[in-house]
Amino acid sequence: QVCAQLCRRPCYCPWVPPRCPRGSPLVLDGCGCCKICARRLGEPCDFLHVCDQSQGLVCDYSSASAGTGGICNFEDDEEGCEVNGRVYRDGEVFQPSCKIQCHCLDGGFNCIPLCQENVRLPTPDCPYPRRVEIPGKCCPEWICEAQDQHLPRDARAVSPPLRYPCPEWGTEWSACSATCGLGFATRVSNQNRYCRLETQRRLCMARPCPALPAAFPA
Repeated sequence: QVCAQLCRRPCYCPWVPPRCPRGSPLVLDGCGCCKICARRLGEPCDFLHVCDQSQGLVCDYSSASAGTGGICNFEDDEEGCEVNGRVYRDGEVFQPSCKIQCHCLDGGFNCIPLCQENVRLPTPDCPYPRRVEIPGKCCPEWICEAQDQHLPRDARAVSPPLRYPCPEWGTEWSACSATCGLGFATRVSNQNRYCRLETQRRLCMARPCPALPAAFPA
């Protein structure tokens, strides 16, 4: 009955198919007539505007009032996560980029870096190490720069050299030490009163820990 009311025959579709956002494929509408952009997780849907079945999504009318559309959700309330417009199933491991690997879990996701987070401290043969992006390589690498590149022009003849104001240098914050609940992230930075490299820490939380099941009464 719904099909007879909403679907017109013959089909009249635009010559040019719509341009879909990233992660939304072209699919046939509910009438099986024209190609449309599949609706993604959390987006509104109805008989004509269908959800992306390749991601396991269905149109959920459970929280909709009579006569209105639904919301794209996982079938049987299966949890998942959406990253950059793409939906991942619960338990799936994926790589948004070559630098990190993520794990979809309980509606959220945890990521770990794939590039080494090693720190190269200054040495006599490499007093000014710097981490740079190398064309054709995913992970940045350490290089040694000449001392003259870091000194003011009028200070190159001064010994020992004075490097003030302190040129900012530091690594990125590491991944959180705990997969759920409070943990800490670390980095190495010279942003302190002595302009010396030191390890710094800060609190972080990837996601809340799931609640423990209640104990059975004695």
